[in-house]
Amino acid sequence: MNAAADTAESVHRSPWLDHAIRAGLIAYGVVHLLIAWLAVQLAFGEKEDSASNSGALHYLAQQPMGKVLVWLIAVGMLLLVIWRLLEFAFGFPEESDDTKRWRKRATSLGKAVIYGALGWSAVKTATGDASKGGTDGTTAKIMDLPGGQFIVGAIGLAIIAYGISLIVRGWTEKFREHLDAQGQSGQDGSAYILLGKAGYIAKGVAISVIGGLFGYAAITHEAKKSGGLDQALQTVLEQPFGPVLLTAIGLGIGAYGLFCFARAKHLSR
Repeated sequence: MNAAADTAESVHRSPWLDHAIRAGLIAYGVVHLLIAWLAVQLAFGEKEDSASNSGALHYLAQQPMGKVLVWLIAVGMLLLVIWRLLEFAFGFPEESDDTKRWRKRATSLGKAVIYGALGWSAVKTATGDASKGGTDGTTAKIMDLPGGQFIVGAIGLAIIAYGISLIVRGWTEKFREHLDAQGQSGQDGSAYILLGKAGYIAKGVAISVIGGLFGYAAITHEAKKSGGLDQALQTVLEQPFGPVLLTAIGLGIGAYGLFCFARAKHLSR
């Protein structure tokens, strides 16, 4: 058992893991750029695929060599899952506060779940077993459970909290910790920080709207009121100046994708 733990910890500290993380971040950035493109298309009334993770993967799969690229994204997400799980198990030894250390480890575990879900969606898309449907079916099943309405409401609040945390991270530029010193300096560094700020805030707004939809579904006891990113962006579109707001969010999500590329180049972990 100790030998296995030592091996896992050595992998966590290995420079090869840095290369794996960079590959995963590039894949993650590509997905966000595709979502941004679909969101802008939605704003201009030209959307065919849903502006979501699954919609972006479906769109990519339809392009030349698309399925190969989707498989590469699946591999990239697997690499990010491995990183976050190793971080959960062995990360943050420099943090002296036990509460903060375990909070960071819990965050890493949550991110591993997010990357894993995206990776699984990529596998299903590459194998032709993907669905572009919404989340209302799953929400309906949860709603039918004892206390299901409260569970859906709690999920909505958790999603909103995560979205707000991204907005705060973007506004305070706390994401700078993801870039090495070179990535934060000079004109390039200023551009990276601007991309990160716009990207985190836009992504946080979109995720907060998703949480709001879950909360509304819980209050009204209508599962179809819940939804994923596509429905959240559609909700934004239906507001006053919706196309302008949606275009801004789409460009922000695209900025987050570009920031993933910058983070891959100037990785700090």
